[in-house]
Amino acid sequence: MHIEIPVSCRTVRTELRLLRENGEYLRSVLFLKQSETALYETWGGEFSACEPGLYFYEFFITTEKEAFRLRKQGNDTNMEAGELWQLSVIAQEYAVPEWAKGAVMYQIFPDRFAACGRCDTAQKLQPYWVHESWNEMPVWQPNEKGEILNNDFFGGNLNGIREKLDYLQRLGVQILYLNPIFMAFSTHRYDTYDYQRIDPMLGTEEDFRLLCEQAHTRGMKVVLDGVFSHVGSRSPYFQQAIESKNSPFYPWFRFKHWPDQYECWWGITTLPCIDKNNDDYVNYIIEDKDSVVSRWIQLGADGWRLDVADELPDSFVAKLKRRIRQVKPDALLIGEVWEDASNKIAYDVRRRYFVDNELDSVMNYPWQKAILRYVRGEDGGEGLGESIMTLAENYPPDVLNCVMNVLSTHDTPRAITALVDPRDGEREELARRTMSMEQLEFGKKRFCLAAFLQFMLPGIACIYYGDEAGMTGYRDPFNRQTYPWGGEDERLISFFTELVALKKSSEALREGSVTVLEAGQGRLMFLRRSKNQALAVLANKSDRPWSVPHSGRMLMGGNLLSYTAGTVVLGQDGYCVIEK
Repeated sequence: MHIEIPVSCRTVRTELRLLRENGEYLRSVLFLKQSETALYETWGGEFSACEPGLYFYEFFITTEKEAFRLRKQGNDTNMEAGELWQLSVIAQEYAVPEWAKGAVMYQIFPDRFAACGRCDTAQKLQPYWVHESWNEMPVWQPNEKGEILNNDFFGGNLNGIREKLDYLQRLGVQILYLNPIFMAFSTHRYDTYDYQRIDPMLGTEEDFRLLCEQAHTRGMKVVLDGVFSHVGSRSPYFQQAIESKNSPFYPWFRFKHWPDQYECWWGITTLPCIDKNNDDYVNYIIEDKDSVVSRWIQLGADGWRLDVADELPDSFVAKLKRRIRQVKPDALLIGEVWEDASNKIAYDVRRRYFVDNELDSVMNYPWQKAILRYVRGEDGGEGLGESIMTLAENYPPDVLNCVMNVLSTHDTPRAITALVDPRDGEREELARRTMSMEQLEFGKKRFCLAAFLQFMLPGIACIYYGDEAGMTGYRDPFNRQTYPWGGEDERLISFFTELVALKKSSEALREGSVTVLEAGQGRLMFLRRSKNQALAVLANKSDRPWSVPHSGRMLMGGNLLSYTAGTVVLGQDGYCVIEK
């Protein structure tokens, strides 16, 4: 490790001060002067890694006239101000599945993607109803009791997904991520009724097995949504618990006053929380020979995405990963974490997702928010550049290579809408909002730049179903409309097909490092470098042309004013990637 200090400081001593995550001083490391230029002195030092854990550090500089602490401020340093640098010490054997590094993922909300025939719904939980038309708007209005039941279905099913595998293969998809598929009452199925059964509206266990089998023959993996923090109040687990304290399921729940007062997810009484430290529950979900997570892996799944991972104890997550790796050594485990997962504190506990090798990676909402802000022009690039480098410094390289980069999800507005109109509102008001054709085209133009950045950055590029076809929508349920089969924007699909092909064919994009070279005044440039390839990625949000000299080959670009053998000029919303 080394640090550059201006020659003008007349430094006589430099030391690194290492602290534990609680701020307790651990030790100092004396740095020695390595070299000197006309402007800077380079001081460096080495020290052995500590036991796995999260650490922080600062520098203490002694000059001929004074002594001061040097800390991090953005991508720069400052005297006596700013934040500590972070150091994550992880086990040397940390490894993620090779197939996940830099892959392309496609997220599917099963009821709304595609339907093939009708499934046997005799045992579907009542009441429910199916829309007559595939193109209708999902129900957003509360019923006469003021409840939003989420029990209107469109009939999307597993066979519908299987029927569209050829389309997904042409797009270049490598991973299918399915929102919950297990038996539940609602359309979103985050209110699990039975972890061991496919929801009747979606099909059967055999339908699932065939979907995985045919996906695998096309080189695709299948990742399931694991909702293990809570269940549905109508589930047999909970119903038996409130019927009798002698029920084997009674200890699974935390009752404040049995049977009518209990811990529930975010105060929603239809989602009673599970005690994830209960041994019987842990055995049922993880440890048993035919446990939930192992059974569905054996039936064809290749990994899990953990819903609300912050609400699952570290021990639960660690056991789950160990179990699925026993069943399938290259199974993938991704957690839903909305912040920097390397230093996340949840419920007053510092999480150990990476330092204890619990998760392979996480959903990447920090980059999503930063990309959207930059493309909307709310950030000149400084914020996005800092966000890129913060995670690049804080996440282990393997984690960064399979971080799940998103622009839209089932929990956020669709990207095209967010890039034109990021305002929130009540559902009744959102249902009345519309975009003009001019706004839609403007949003798609911005979306191309945002997607380009998403695909150029390290990690898995995840497409939310229909984004590539031009779908729009505010937050739930407007972001969960049906895929517009027959009404797709073919130009946008072609753009994504080109993006996907570039991501898959480029070593540097799949698993190269990232370094931000310029960020500010609307301009962004970063370098992706692997053993055999170096790529310069450029984007311009400024209304002023940006002329950049180069000595390479352009692999992809858009909104360029000119391109010659020695110079590329980017217009507003211009972007390109050049192989150096």
